[in-house]
Amino acid sequence: QVQLVESGGGLVQAGGSLTLSCVPSGSIFSFNVMGWYRQAPGKQREVVARITRVSITNYADSVKGRFTISRDNAKNTMYLQMNSLKPEDTAVYYCNNGGPTYSGSVFLPWGQGTQVTVSS
Repeated sequence: QVQLVESGGGLVQAGGSLTLSCVPSGSIFSFNVMGWYRQAPGKQREVVARITRVSITNYADSVKGRFTISRDNAKNTMYLQMNSLKPEDTAVYYCNNGGPTYSGSVFLPWGQGTQVTVSS
């Protein structure tokens, strides 16, 4: 069973930047679509960005122009570069595959995520 490990979160001021990494215990690149998700306190988990095996991307409207998702197939790693961070970006960030609705894949067990806190 693939385990997902997210890292790179932290506390940053509004306008700052962070880069998150997703390193699985097994190969994630059998999944055509991978994604970053986030869950803020009291809210449902939401998709932030997705990327296909050939690096076609899409983003939630709230992060377009500020976040960039990428993947390095050779390193078996996925990234989320986050710029111009806003307090409303504060959440626990998770990686996973594209999910059943978007990609037909059952979600892998969720990892612990990485906390991103943006202060105003």
